[in-house]
Amino acid sequence: MYSIIVVPPPTPGDERRDGRLRLAPGERLAFGRSAPDNDLVITHDGVSRRAGEITAQGAFWILSNLSARHTYVVENPEGAGEHIKVAPGRLDAPVPFEFSRIVLPAAGDLLTIDVWAPRHDYLHGAGGADGEPTAPAFSVDRSKRYFAVLAALCEPRLRGDPHAPPPTVDQVVERLRPAWPAASRTSVQWNIDYLAVKLRLKPGPENAESGPRLHGKKESLVSLALRFDLVREDDLAVLAAPQGRAPR
Repeated sequence: MYSIIVVPPPTPGDERRDGRLRLAPGERLAFGRSAPDNDLVITHDGVSRRAGEITAQGAFWILSNLSARHTYVVENPEGAGEHIKVAPGRLDAPVPFEFSRIVLPAAGDLLTIDVWAPRHDYLHGAGGADGEPTAPAFSVDRSKRYFAVLAALCEPRLRGDPHAPPPTVDQVVERLRPAWPAASRTSVQWNIDYLAVKLRLKPGPENAESGPRLHGKKESLVSLALRFDLVREDDLAVLAAPQGRAPR
């Protein structure tokens, strides 16, 4: 059973550049400039003869950087700027992303290799789940208006701009108007303040010590929501006008 799919870069001269390479658990894929030494040949003068090695490990994969001087970056294209660095000579660095992009610096160019890890393994059965259930870390109700506000804050990064600043309150108001015509600066700001308390970024009003003023509140909310998947791309549907209601 294949668990890792490697999409080679569109490098001129690579006869397999349009194909996808599939690895089963335990299989390795060496890549680099030298044809005799590698399974995936990248014909670029800036790529090391033996540049690296990808190894499938069930539901994830590991990367070895065989370069003597170049750091490789592995990006999560869906992760709002999330990435890891693999230093020169580092062996067997685990990569936790389902969709990944290896970025190779090559004499002024940045070459990319996409790696997909579509296999998901889950625990099946009760597994001794007697007693009281575990309380959720973050409890959100996707039918509430505060969740629509959170979705609007996260939308720019979920739409593919990992470094986008959170929208302003006025921009959130305009974005919410199709689904919430009565949205206003006051109501949106109230929901942002409520989210900061609900997601435990600041103490609630019942706490005698309210703590210092939270600066960068919207940025903190977006970072937390995306880090723990409280808002996903599918959730942006809450921003659309209900069927039968035209945006005003």
